[in-house]
Amino acid sequence: MEKACASCGDKLVGRSDKKFCGDGCRNAFHNQANQEKSFLVKHTNNSLRKNYRILSGIVLKEGKGKITKVVLLNKGFVFDLFTSVYHTQKGSQYYFVYDLGYLKVSDNLFVVVKKY
Repeated sequence: MEKACASCGDKLVGRSDKKFCGDGCRNAFHNQANQEKSFLVKHTNNSLRKNYRILSGIVLKEGKGKITKVVLLNKGFVFDLFTSVYHTQKGSQYYFVYDLGYLKVSDNLFVVVKKY
């Protein structure tokens, strides 16, 4: 009984338990199978990287900077995506994207800091 490659359908030659004709077909098969599952992760990581790039452009040499909400939104910043939250003793909340955090100081103004 002849077996066919699970990816391209070509005839398989060799071991009886072989499922793919080569590494390329094996990779293509598994990439296709995992494509839907990994879309959300890739999209989220891309958005986090974009947020990081925006924040890193604001932080000055001394590790701080200020920016308005309107400017952040115009640059494409997504406020719902961050990697951690830091609560200060005074009750403020810094939202961090990796080592860069932002704090809302008024309705339209944010302070951006770098964690060392």
